[in-house]
Amino acid sequence: MADIKYEIKENIGVLSESTKGWKKELTLISWNDKIPKFDIRDWDPEHKKMGKGVTLTNEELKELRDILNKMEL
Repeated sequence: MADIKYEIKENIGVLSESTKGWKKELTLISWNDKIPKFDIRDWDPEHKKMGKGVTLTNEELKELRDILNKMEL
């Protein structure tokens, strides 16, 4: 399996933190030297290991924002 190259361009915010120090973060990240996208996933404290996540384009993030704004929380 080929290595996945990534570069976190911007740490936008932390959504939560586990007792083991892993943080669920919203970042702007470039995967394999491609255009950066928004990403939500768990990261270890050094950003060397990651959990499964979801990557969103600008349009998808805007759509998610609109959906969340319509919700009654």
